[in-house]
Amino acid sequence: MSRSLPLPRQARRDFLKTSLGALPAVLSPPLFAAPPAGGPGKLLGFAGISPSTADELRVPAGYTAQVLLRWGDPVGSPAGLPRFKPNGGNSAAEQALQAGMHCDGMHFFPFQDKSDHGLLVLNHEYTEENLLQADGAGAWNAEKTAKSLHAVGVSVVEVKLERGQWHVQRPSRYARRVHLSTPMRVGGPAAGHALMRTPFDPAGTQVLGTMMNCAQGRTPWGTYLACEENTHAYFSASAPLPPTSANGAALARYGYRAQGYGMPHAAFEPRFDMARAPNEPNRFGWVVEIDPFQPDAVPVKRTALGRMRHEAAGLAVGADRRCAWYLTDDEPFEHLYKFVARDAWSPDKPAANRDLLDHGTLYVARFEPGGKGAWLPLVQGTGPLTAANGFPDQATVLIHARLAATALGATAMDRTEGAAVHPVTREVYIACTNNTARGAPNAKEGANPANPRVANFFGHILRINEMGGDVAGTQFNFGFFALAGNPALSEPNFKGNIKGDAFGSPDNLHVDARGVLWIQTDYPVERGPYAGMGNNQMLAGDPASGEVRRFLTAPRGAEVAGCVLAPDARSLFVNIQHPGEGSTWPDGGVPRSSTVVVRRNDGGVIGT
Repeated sequence: MSRSLPLPRQARRDFLKTSLGALPAVLSPPLFAAPPAGGPGKLLGFAGISPSTADELRVPAGYTAQVLLRWGDPVGSPAGLPRFKPNGGNSAAEQALQAGMHCDGMHFFPFQDKSDHGLLVLNHEYTEENLLQADGAGAWNAEKTAKSLHAVGVSVVEVKLERGQWHVQRPSRYARRVHLSTPMRVGGPAAGHALMRTPFDPAGTQVLGTMMNCAQGRTPWGTYLACEENTHAYFSASAPLPPTSANGAALARYGYRAQGYGMPHAAFEPRFDMARAPNEPNRFGWVVEIDPFQPDAVPVKRTALGRMRHEAAGLAVGADRRCAWYLTDDEPFEHLYKFVARDAWSPDKPAANRDLLDHGTLYVARFEPGGKGAWLPLVQGTGPLTAANGFPDQATVLIHARLAATALGATAMDRTEGAAVHPVTREVYIACTNNTARGAPNAKEGANPANPRVANFFGHILRINEMGGDVAGTQFNFGFFALAGNPALSEPNFKGNIKGDAFGSPDNLHVDARGVLWIQTDYPVERGPYAGMGNNQMLAGDPASGEVRRFLTAPRGAEVAGCVLAPDARSLFVNIQHPGEGSTWPDGGVPRSSTVVVRRNDGGVIGT
């Protein structure tokens, strides 16, 4: 989720999204009829907390939340430990050694299966220049550009639990910042393709940096997957763009426009000027693989997973060790994807996994009436994916994955965001955040089996079961974990069908080792139909019973972003993104997006 310069400090869901409108009647689908194994009431062993509008982070009685890492804190790199200076006082060079702004997706990588020592890897989605720069967005220059580029990307920090408190280890040989100036390699079918070549990289195989990293994924061989989302925000053009090229049509579909979105970076970073480098946008919008245990390893953009506004990459491992990643695309009426690796991963031969993500098949979902669905292969030569229709090779299919998916007849979705997979049943959960434009006059379409409500203010959570439990299969069943809503509204469908504590706009999802579905929200706080629901929150759901309990409420204006538990489930890491207008969280001064860790006061398992 993101907000970007020069927009005011409003919630990121307002950035290029449809505004709230009227509330027409909606459909009400049945709940999924086949929940995974387990009994009602066995997972959720805490008392849910009430909604809150306070500028504080709240957790249930018997729990404590500790701020672990703030924007501007040094990550612990041996290169230096610059302290945070308020009012934009840090230099670009210092920001390159500090945690970036607006933390989002995150994963914990333990050392040798330890639960008290490991590497925490987290995304930094976007910048707020009025906080980052000493004079905000005024009088832009090369130094401010460099600082802005260094404030996004990914942080790797070493963390350790000692005497009941977590600490960032400083210095650490693993500590690292990956940002928008970090050299990266292009891997997979699009590497070296004509659409990937620029005046700054004629070979089309090297890219500087990653940005707009939202949620995340991981691999079973211990690497992190950063997902690039709203990358169009950085680009503009100093001269008119060629209007007739196929690539130009694709740029429009991905949101790129000559006038840009008010970000001045192109004037000092010419690769963001589409008039000078018209193919540079094609080098963003990918899943980026980062090895946290090898601080000198070059990150790789894995083009076999397709180009879109990636939100999340939920991992499922089959019984035969073949892997699938469920890939979400966060924009109204876009699609849901799955990538299946060609080869099984090897726990004994790490070298065999090095380029496993470069070979496989990308699919897109078509949801059908009756709770059935199919995965359609985005393979050049399949159906309409031919040269005559603008897809001359597989690289073009992947670079223009959105266009290919629509050509195949994929289902238009309500902003797919979080993706999480149950570790035992392999049931897949997909957060559809909202889509207020569905069914509106001149909208692309009305309701469909997977998106059953027009003017979908509150979103829903899908649950998908692959036929026969085969993660590489092409047929699935689907239903709904919950239709989100506000019980204070009179229209029954706007109440949703939540069993327990109400929520709206589900965003990031995580399923822990016990099978608890953790739900994090991102909605316009206390506004419009959300009035009375309080600040954004994190809830725990029981997949078997459908019960949902509120576990955490965020400070004023903040989004609850990535979360992950340590292997022993006794520490829960949560990202709190963009504390809002008037907030002074977490320290009573400048609002700073931060990573917190939640523990039970008695040291017990979270949520029990």
